[in-house]
This record gives sequence, structure tokens and C-alpha cells, in this order.
Amino acid sequence: MPHITPDKIGQIAFGFASSKALLSAVELGLFTELAKSPGDAASLTAKLGLNERAARDFFDTLVALGMLDRKGGFYSNTPEADLYLDRAKPTYMGGLLEMMNARLYAFWGSLTEALRTGKPQNEIKAGGNAFEVLYSNPERLEAFLKAMTGISLGTGRAIAEKFPWDNYKTFVDVGCAQGALPVQVALKHGHLTGLGYDLECVGPIYERYIRTNGLSDRLKFAPGDFFKDPLPKTDVLVMGHILHDWNLEEKKMLLKKAYDALQPGGAVLIYEAIIDDERRNNVFGLIMSLNMLIETTGGFDYTGAECCQWMREAGFRETRVEHLIGPDSMVIGIK
Repeated sequence: MPHITPDKIGQIAFGFASSKALLSAVELGLFTELAKSPGDAASLTAKLGLNERAARDFFDTLVALGMLDRKGGFYSNTPEADLYLDRAKPTYMGGLLEMMNARLYAFWGSLTEALRTGKPQNEIKAGGNAFEVLYSNPERLEAFLKAMTGISLGTGRAIAEKFPWDNYKTFVDVGCAQGALPVQVALKHGHLTGLGYDLECVGPIYERYIRTNGLSDRLKFAPGDFFKDPLPKTDVLVMGHILHDWNLEEKKMLLKKAYDALQPGGAVLIYEAIIDDERRNNVFGLIMSLNMLIETTGGFDYTGAECCQWMREAGFRETRVEHLIGPDSMVIGIK
């Protein structure tokens, strides 16, 4: 009989400490500072305004977590941290981590209450609306949209490579945020023109991001509310990290709107952390569904098989699921 130890239990139970160490490092700008040049503990402590009591432990914790390297007493970013956690790089995904640090970390402390009541634990708990809070403040909105870019950038590149874009001419990204997906697709496929579709207040942020990437001639913005308005007509309609925000009835309504917007032969492409059909392996997808409990009144994540079934109910004649990267997959429906 194998020797049973509590190591796994302890690692999971104290996982919040590793998470907070990383989130605090992003908040402090540690990786951005080290992207300029390596530094020793004393210089980093001074530059970041830390108390020296635990600074060395903090830096060495990040070494042990694989986020920093240390040679000869000097710290530097690992390649992964340097690419994704330096605010000066276009690949920066720290906007997502900043949002986790400022909002989600505290809200998850009330998970037990959420499980008992079935009610959100974010701004809604105090009588607010999470999306209204995010979208009412321009700085907070831009931070949120940057977070969405962080979570979508790698997936957008995978979609640009794996989906048969040569068969289509136009596409619409519903809930486009900054425009990470449209940019990646347009950079890879010069024949395509696309629309970013989102609430009107997103427009200036989207257009600035598109302009920065030199794609203003092929990527435009279309304001709208997908609950109130029809979706723009197109060959391919994309929804990334959208469906999981809503309850089952709303999910089906959005898929029907997508069907109505497409040309015959057109495709809808749904991507997010699709849960595996056996609901055993995609830890991130399952945790993201719990996050929807924390953040929304009815949202939940789902399996590929479930999404394919909803697509068939909406009228799509063909459906398939394809893995993208990490926990993310796309579900494709053909009209």
C-alpha cells in the first residue's frame, strides 16, 4: 500500500499565499522594474518602497515559484514573467492579475456564503451592479478591458492560426473589449475585415488599441447592446468569455441572435475555458464557473457537449469543439 501524505492537501489549502505573492509583485511593479535590469535585494527594496524585514523572503518566494531567477545575489525575471508581466510590453497580461488583486481576491473569501446562498459576492452584494461599476468609471473600465486582453491574447493567436479564416471575408467580435482577438486575426489574415461590437463607452478604448496596431483601415467599431439590439450581419461571429456570464436562457438567446446574424454557411465561434465533458480535468474551467457564482446572478461555465447542444437547438447544422491553448477551447457552429 503506498504511503499516503497530506502534501497535496497542504499545497492546495495554502495556495492562496502563493497567489497573493504573485499578485502583490504585479501590483508593486516588480517585474516591470526587473525588465529594465537585474537588481539585488537592497536596490529592489528601495525602488519598490518595501520594508526590508521580509523583502528578501518575498523575492526568494518568487524564485521558488518560478517567477524570478537569482544569480550572484541579483534577481531577474524568468522568460515567462518578462514576456507577460512587464507593463511596458504589448504582451502584458498583468491587467487581469491587477483586477484579481483589486477585486476578486477579497470576493473569493466569501465563497462559502456564495455556495450556501447561490448569490454573488461582489459589488452586487452591496446593491450595485458589477458591470455598471466597471463601465461607469473610465479608468476602471480601461483596466478591466486590459485584463480581458491579458486573458485573450494567447487564445486569440491560436484562433487566428487554427480556424479556417481563408473561407470567410468578414467577422464580428461580440464583446470585443480592447480588440485583442480582432487584432490577432487581422494581423494573420490580410484579406479579412472585422468589427468590434460592444457598449458605446468601449469604442474610444477599442479604437485606440486598433490604431496602435496599425489596423484602423480594416477593423472598425460598432456600438450596441446584445440584449437589446440585433447583432451585425457577418460571415463569422465570435464570442469570447461572454456566454459564461449569463444564465441558460440568456445563453440560448445569444446563440439564436448569432444564428440570425450569420450568412448561410457562416460560423459562430465561442471560446473560453470550456469544461471537459467528463468534468474531471479542466480545473481552471471549473474554478471559472465558481467565479461566475461570485461575480454574476446566473452565469456558469459549461462543457463542449452542452454548448454544441445549445447550438443545434438554435439551428446550427454542424458543431465541433477544438482545443486552443491551456484551458481554452473553441466551440464552432456552422449555419
